[in-house]
Amino acid sequence: MNTKTASGGILVVDDEVTIREVVRRYLERDGFSVREAADGYEVLDQIEEREPELIVLDLMLPGIDGLTLCRQIRQKHRIPIIMLTAKGEAVDRIRGLDLGADDYVVKPFNPQELVSRVNAVLRRVQEPAFPEGDPIEFEGLKIDPAARMLYVDGKGVAVTAKEFDLLWLFTSHPGRVFTREQLLDKVWGEGYYGDPSTVTVHIRRLREKIEKDASTPKYLVTVWGVGYKFEG
Repeated sequence: MNTKTASGGILVVDDEVTIREVVRRYLERDGFSVREAADGYEVLDQIEEREPELIVLDLMLPGIDGLTLCRQIRQKHRIPIIMLTAKGEAVDRIRGLDLGADDYVVKPFNPQELVSRVNAVLRRVQEPAFPEGDPIEFEGLKIDPAARMLYVDGKGVAVTAKEFDLLWLFTSHPGRVFTREQLLDKVWGEGYYGDPSTVTVHIRRLREKIEKDASTPKYLVTVWGVGYKFEG
């Protein structure tokens, strides 16, 4: 019986049957319920039928490729996504994170490492990194920790779990400079061993959502040679 996820389970997406079977076996051994899909169209159908708790998504899929699928999912849903990528796909990894993926694992991978990543991502989603408090407001911005919602000029703006945690950390400490390493530790956790450029990608995505001109940010400011700070 599954003890870790609700009825949606983990959706494993890969066109290689062997990989799906191995991932399923390790996830089920760790207490997860698992569903499978072999292509992007099947993924979209399954999401509409029953939204999964998390998606393990291979980039190289027939029909709809993984990057396009990630973008389509993000437009409508906040489902956590872990990408499976090949070693030589550094650009695609960055693009995937930029499109809203939460983490990635490089093929060939240790199945137990993937299980650890799944657990880590679900912990971040289910147990927010920062305690709830009163909404924080700045000119044109409102960050509501209870609803985990961002409002820009009064309109709700969709953000991923880590985007919200980053923004909450910054806005809770206006003027404080955080290094990239500090942000990784506080938002992704001390055990995170993914690509450090993840911070840069998430900062860019947040700027696109909260700044009038992301190229000349007013709120999320780069402190060259050090890190980033929020100016309220």
